[in-house]
Amino acid sequence: YLNRLLTTKKTLQVFVNDLFAAVFSLSNGDVPPAIKFLFDLLDKQAADNGITDPDIIHTWKNNSIPLRFWINIIKNPEMILDVEKNHLIDSILSVIATTYMDSCSLSTHAFSTDSPSSKLLYAKELQDYKPAVKKFYNDIQTLPPVTDEKLYSSFPPTDAMQVNRDAALYDLAVYAHSYVWEIDAALQTNNCDDLGKKFAHVMNYLQLYLIPNNTT
Repeated sequence: YLNRLLTTKKTLQVFVNDLFAAVFSLSNGDVPPAIKFLFDLLDKQAADNGITDPDIIHTWKNNSIPLRFWINIIKNPEMILDVEKNHLIDSILSVIATTYMDSCSLSTHAFSTDSPSSKLLYAKELQDYKPAVKKFYNDIQTLPPVTDEKLYSSFPPTDAMQVNRDAALYDLAVYAHSYVWEIDAALQTNNCDDLGKKFAHVMNYLQLYLIPNNTT
């Protein structure tokens, strides 16, 4: 079993390295504007709230893109590709996905003979992957800020997207309704009185006509 495991890893290693290099590196010295904008927003929120612990900001960035988006693509490629995934492939992808998560983690992994073989398999590579994640975040931070024009131009035109506008607005309203008190308090704190009145009007209308009473 161990020999087959190591042979399989050796066969796949070049592809795993290419995957991690593609995910955790700048493409032609840049990243998609939306990612730069989001990471800058997280840095600003940390500064505005007096958060100076870099580990907290690192965790925010982990949870915003790598562990929310990429981990699903790695574990479930059938989400975006027309492929079938049998139980064997699923097991292999699970190991790679776990390695990906461990690469983003700031925790020190203590490996022993009692550790699962799936963890021990990439114990050596983690020493390279972890610094690559930190460097990737630092490289993004040093990029110039994204202008509104560049950010908006990176979005596909809405007329080319198959979007049900009413359904999208309804889902957004239901989500906002779940946090109506928090949003209202934030608007008051930031002296957004006019916007707060408009928000309250929209929420009242939705409560009366659109959102079921049991929606939370």
